[in-house]
Amino acid sequence: MNVSIIGTGHVGLITGACLAERGHKVLSVDSDERKIKLLKSRKMPIYEPGLEALVVKNMKAGRLRFGGTNAEAVTYGKVIFICVPTPPTASGGADLSYIEAVSRDIARALGEYRLVVEKSTVPVRTGGHVKSVIGKYAMKGIDFDVASNPEFLREGSAIQDTLHPDRIVFGVETHRAEMILRDLYKPFKAPIVVTDIKSAELIKHASNSFLALKISYANALAAVCEKAGASVTEVVRGMGMDQRIGSSFLNAGIGYGGSCFPKDVAAFESISRDLGYDFGILREVMKVNQDARESFIRKVEEELWIVKGKTICALGLSFKPNTDDLRESVGLAVVQRLAEKGAKVRAYDPQAMEKAKAHLKDVTFCGSSLEAAQGADCALLLTEWDEFREIDWKKMKKAMAHPTLVDGRNLFDPAKMRELGFTYRSVGRP
Repeated sequence: MNVSIIGTGHVGLITGACLAERGHKVLSVDSDERKIKLLKSRKMPIYEPGLEALVVKNMKAGRLRFGGTNAEAVTYGKVIFICVPTPPTASGGADLSYIEAVSRDIARALGEYRLVVEKSTVPVRTGGHVKSVIGKYAMKGIDFDVASNPEFLREGSAIQDTLHPDRIVFGVETHRAEMILRDLYKPFKAPIVVTDIKSAELIKHASNSFLALKISYANALAAVCEKAGASVTEVVRGMGMDQRIGSSFLNAGIGYGGSCFPKDVAAFESISRDLGYDFGILREVMKVNQDARESFIRKVEEELWIVKGKTICALGLSFKPNTDDLRESVGLAVVQRLAEKGAKVRAYDPQAMEKAKAHLKDVTFCGSSLEAAQGADCALLLTEWDEFREIDWKKMKKAMAHPTLVDGRNLFDPAKMRELGFTYRSVGRP
């Protein structure tokens, strides 16, 4: 099937590459000419494990190409995926101006039947607006369908999540749209949930908000454990063995970040408010997430007393491992706060430093963990990269001015770190 992707961000690029991998012919377009130029030269604008090899493989096979305009995308693809940004507004809602603009472009280029699919995360009822805009600006008599097909990929494991999903959800209004999407996703061999468009739109926000709730619950538990002298690791281990609860997303730390959870929780709370329901639980989720960050900074201040002039080794800047994404990164925010307080921050991240340079002006970027530790009064573990699990802490101790580690991801064993001579603090553990 010929498929067009409008937008080559994380979702659009990975969706296009994975559809091509499953045998479809994909044209991906983007208004950012720099990004398209990079992709045509087989260079990736983002870091995602396995993405470059997958893109290059399918470009060579002739199943994936980049460039063109939105109008060309409409001409090429029987199915057109809208994968453009929906950034948060000041009130916590979603800015749908990109969705609206692309819908108009699609309408003006329509010459025959097309299935237009929302892939971007959008508020409930957006599908109706997309349908209305296309109907308003398209030539009279042109036939089309609109559908919703939310994505559930996780950065860092996005290719695996897309090629082998837990489920595929699409919301449709017609049998024709359903059968086209069933045909499109047949090679993926995954369970399919077919529903109406509004329900499909809500499934994405409801899923991400619930996962964020689990993370915030673990962080609230961590605060209780610290006051009680208990271990949050042991508490959530006992909880997670209950099949009704499960262990995933119950890890205490410095809070969630990234392009999805902060935006989607805020948007879902705003959507619910607009619909006339006070979803107070979601406000508490956001508050607990912010509190986790503030609690971590207080731990650093308690160990250093005076932050100004102290040298701090920051390990990790991306919002999670296996990505260079800095959007709503808690680690980045912590480094910014400490730099503003006058700390001399020496930072290292395996993938995110080039992007971080645009955000951090008074920070020294280092080529390794050991380099970042030189002369440090304190080290901070901010992102749980596998590389950090293998750190030689004996060498780090020799490099540091004082062996203090504040572990924001509970990556290390407290007893072992203290045996090595470190002053060690973590989250929710004695």
